[in-house]
Amino acid sequence: QVQLVESGGGLVQAGGSLRLSCVASGSISRLNVMGWYRHVPGKQRELVATITSGGSTTYTDSVKGRFTISRVNAKNTVYLRMNSLKPEDTAVYYCNIRIVGTEYWGQGTQVTVSS
Repeated sequence: QVQLVESGGGLVQAGGSLRLSCVASGSISRLNVMGWYRHVPGKQRELVATITSGGSTTYTDSVKGRFTISRVNAKNTVYLRMNSLKPEDTAVYYCNIRIVGTEYWGQGTQVTVSS
């Protein structure tokens, strides 16, 4: 089993920054993909960014140039640095890890951006 614990959400004004962190523990293969998703009530969960254990990254178009995903493999930790935040970034952000086709999710952390 794998457990994910997120932290770093909160309330911020538009234009501000936040950094989310997620620590994974348990049976974690060296080869995995970690990522961040977000969910707004009434909408589908949206992929925000992913990063492989080798460091390759992907981003959804709406956050490119503003968000940066990174990880420290030795700590099984993934980060999401969010700059120039907009009210439309308001959501619950979930950490995700994929290990050989199995996915695990964190409990989510609320990010609220006020205008």
